[in-house]
Amino acid sequence: MLASYKKLLIALDGSSQSEKAFAEAVEIAKRNHSEVYLAWIINDVELTTSAYAFSKLLHDEEAFVKDFMEKKAAHVKEAGIHNVHTIIEVGSPKRKIATDLPEEYDIDLIIMGSTGKGALTQALIGSTTAFVVNHAICNVLVVK
Repeated sequence: MLASYKKLLIALDGSSQSEKAFAEAVEIAKRNHSEVYLAWIINDVELTTSAYAFSKLLHDEEAFVKDFMEKKAAHVKEAGIHNVHTIIEVGSPKRKIATDLPEEYDIDLIIMGSTGKGALTQALIGSTTAFVVNHAICNVLVVK
């Protein structure tokens, strides 16, 4: 186990579990003087199962997420952590959180909620959290 975690990836999706993970992560970041990466992966599978036009849904989701992430980044900065980055991507949350983003940003610790908003995807494909725990290239903290 590392003495401290210097680069934290906080996976967000707007769920209550995600909010709990965010609060825990802010405290960990303060104790460790960590660099924080806030990530929201827009699940393209959930968007494509809708009857609405994909591009319209994607545009609306991106606007919502951008506003949400700006508020979260401000909250982190108010807590005294000034090295904060926001990541908004479209694709598979499982793969991006478990391997792609940790490799790209040299992440020490992924922090995420035990469950998220993706009920449809979870029912069809399985839990994002379970996938990340089993496939991540770094340590994972799951917050209940």
